[in-house]
Amino acid sequence: MRVGVGSRNPVKVAATEAALGDRFDATVESVAVESGVAEQPFGERETVAGAENRARRAFEAGYDLGVGLEGGVAEVPGIEGLYLVMWAAVTDGDRVGRGGGVRLRLPDAVAERVRAGEELGPVMDDVLGESNVARNQGAAGALTDGIVDREEALAGAVAGALGPFVTDHY
Repeated sequence: MRVGVGSRNPVKVAATEAALGDRFDATVESVAVESGVAEQPFGERETVAGAENRARRAFEAGYDLGVGLEGGVAEVPGIEGLYLVMWAAVTDGDRVGRGGGVRLRLPDAVAERVRAGEELGPVMDDVLGESNVARNQGAAGALTDGIVDREEALAGAVAGALGPFVTDHY
């Protein structure tokens, strides 16, 4: 089975491979697609839409399964702060599975900059004095001191989205 991940980010491909494990005897490939949402998705709805768009577009590029992963930020009603959120979608053209990943509260100084219109990745690069944080440990790894990194957090989202494809419970 050929699985297309709607991203050129190697962390997203690795997360998909980790979630699939040995299932389907799958070959996982990266495919460049547009998310159809803002560079910095804001809110659960926009983040999910980006994941779904990426999954559908990857599938339409000629794969048996399309996988889309999208990171965004969201407010949680009744809970203080701005949160890093991660969503995955998987489609075979007929069904769509969705799964969410780890949610982490952003430090207030980071949240203020993101609310002001900056993207989380470059803000984290600036705060940490590093480059390409999003392609390495991600904000998840930086904010948990490596307890969970971006690949692990995204793999959890993909695992949730695979539910309809690996069980008969749906």
